[in-house]
Amino acid sequence: MQRTEYFIRRLLLIIPTFLGITLMCYALTQFIPGGPVDQRMMAMKGGSIGGEGATLSDATTAVTEDYRQQLQAYYGFDKPFLEQYFNWLWHQGLGLNMESYAYPGKTAWQLIRDRLPVSLIFGITGFILSYLICIPLGIAKALRHGGHFDFASSVIVFVGFATPPIALGMITRMLLCGTVDGLWDIFPVSGFQSDNFDELSSWDKVCDTTSHMFLPVLCYVIGNFAVLTVLMKNSLLDQIGSEYIRTVLAKGGTRTRAIWGHAFRNSLIPIATGLGGILTVMFAGSVIIERMFEIDGMGRLGFDAIVGRDYVVFLGTLSITSILSLLGNVVSDFCYVLIDPRIHFEKT
Repeated sequence: MQRTEYFIRRLLLIIPTFLGITLMCYALTQFIPGGPVDQRMMAMKGGSIGGEGATLSDATTAVTEDYRQQLQAYYGFDKPFLEQYFNWLWHQGLGLNMESYAYPGKTAWQLIRDRLPVSLIFGITGFILSYLICIPLGIAKALRHGGHFDFASSVIVFVGFATPPIALGMITRMLLCGTVDGLWDIFPVSGFQSDNFDELSSWDKVCDTTSHMFLPVLCYVIGNFAVLTVLMKNSLLDQIGSEYIRTVLAKGGTRTRAIWGHAFRNSLIPIATGLGGILTVMFAGSVIIERMFEIDGMGRLGFDAIVGRDYVVFLGTLSITSILSLLGNVVSDFCYVLIDPRIHFEKT
């Protein structure tokens, strides 16, 4: 009953936390210069907007305070702040139904929906590979602590940790994408799919997507590679050295039973912290990696929205990501309970 009350409180706390996040970010968009009104005004002053044959002088003269007020009314900026916010929150569905400033004719949800398949493949693949590789590797290092395997794997792990994803991306593109004459041309240099993707068979589509995503996913995984591996190793070593493991061994239990029957499950508790991130992997993405490999994912969409002051798209992605992140924290706590039923949540 105590756990049920705790999770109910956590779920209810999502509402005020989400309102606080979005209200603060929405307020910032109102004060940061360079919004859609300023961009239209600058375009008018530059003569890029106006009737055919209009001169720079005519365009400059046309830019009046009345025109600014018309633009503010057009974008809904003439209303009180809280009215704007609740209109965006409720009537516009977190702004997802609003038309993008940078992509006329498309709503924020349409842009997000177009990038969603890319982010799903990119994020879920990277998430699963990180755990499938790092957890067994961390266990193997803990069981062979101080041995040759532990030393050799530690060198590889920390070299990978010290290598920035952007540097790894540049090196792999140079060596494996045929950008330099005389070197291997194994993987595509950019993009998410080939130009003739629709003409390929189902198996060829899978192979094509895999070849395009191999290097970006590799660069994405390398950042978490060392952290998860070392965390898993140290967590298991701490459990193996605990009193209850020595008690199991003293009562005649085998080392295998002590490790896999007791220590292993408890060592997964720190790893469970990141399991809640499974909800946000669909919006995962590295701006640097996506720009380097020219992949139209959520990371690149969010970055372009911020740079271009496309507040509709920015706030739309922020809203969805915030909700999923808050739910992910609750999922992480739930994973704690599944792994170790002894965990209790006291009221504070």
